[in-house]
Amino acid sequence: MKVPLLDLGAQIKRLRPEIIKAIEEVIDSNQYILGPKVAALEEAISDYVGCRYAIGTSSGTDALLSSLMALGIGHQDLVITSVYSFFSTASVIVRLSARPIFIDIDPITYNIDTKRLEDWFKKNREEVRKVRAIIPVHLYGQCADMGPILDISRRYNIPVIEDAAQALGAEYRLEDRVFKAGSMGNVGCFSFFPSKNLGAMGDGGMAVTNDKELADRLRIIRVHGARPKYFHSLIGGNFRLDSIQAAILLVKLPYLERWHKERRKNAERYEILFKNTKLLERQLIKLPKVLYKDLKNGHIFNQYIIRAKRRDELRKFLKERGIGTAIYYPLPFHLQPCFRYLGYKKGDFPEAERAAEETLALPIYPELTEEMQVYIVEKIDEFYEIS
Repeated sequence: MKVPLLDLGAQIKRLRPEIIKAIEEVIDSNQYILGPKVAALEEAISDYVGCRYAIGTSSGTDALLSSLMALGIGHQDLVITSVYSFFSTASVIVRLSARPIFIDIDPITYNIDTKRLEDWFKKNREEVRKVRAIIPVHLYGQCADMGPILDISRRYNIPVIEDAAQALGAEYRLEDRVFKAGSMGNVGCFSFFPSKNLGAMGDGGMAVTNDKELADRLRIIRVHGARPKYFHSLIGGNFRLDSIQAAILLVKLPYLERWHKERRKNAERYEILFKNTKLLERQLIKLPKVLYKDLKNGHIFNQYIIRAKRRDELRKFLKERGIGTAIYYPLPFHLQPCFRYLGYKKGDFPEAERAAEETLALPIYPELTEEMQVYIVEKIDEFYEIS
């Protein structure tokens, strides 16, 4: 049996007529960048997330970059973030000549460890005044523990940029209210990369905020800092969202909650199937843990991440049997060659290093069938039985 890590074609097959119609509308409009489709998507995403303003960008990376620019982050400023995420979380900091400060992850959620974050502030009092932003990452579709992060933000008057690239629609309970990822900090950033729960057919991103002044700066920054055209009040970039991508996303957005539900259902089925083996009992694998089970979208499973003994051997075994997997991520930031100048070394962030060596993403997309999941679990069980 062939089971890809992700099957975008299965999703598109359902929506093909709607998507083609939406693309044709853009073609007929002759408005290919920004325009009414982007404005409509911005309104729809702001309503969905629960923020007043949404600003479409050319990618999730550019949403992060433009947010840092809008907050005035620059040379030698410190920005605190997780040591374990997609590369853009750290790279945007360095691109502005700021300095990333990495914090190790919680081994259960893979999100920034808020106790270690608090410890950094206690141990580095002389450096605190240089910290200009904190970027928590809602990795794999589950929110970081935002309560303590926002407490630190208020205590030290430091803005929070939520990297919610993998978590559009994920929920978190804060002071008896339920918030969606991206709506709790000063600004939230999303990616519409094709593999995301809400994916375009190319690059795209979005920044959301409740701050009118910040939203206005973001809109100016995405068009090279110009308002009106050709008159530049500040330095920006070419961070504009294409109309065709917005049109496609507008078709997909009404289905997002259904897709979340199907991903959760698949995650629940994995748990049942794995419990019917001896793999958990023998501690050969560990399953992802949902912390916010009382919330409908406490975890939206952008990825389904297990920990596995002899991970690389298992991955090779599954590939040979037609099962797609991935490693998110094989090398934490502090061990990336381009960040060597920061002075970190192996052993500085043990939880991130352990995650990089043990984690494996299994297929979780909504169209995944029960038969496919049974096959995946059977083959994982077979690997440990014969090896």
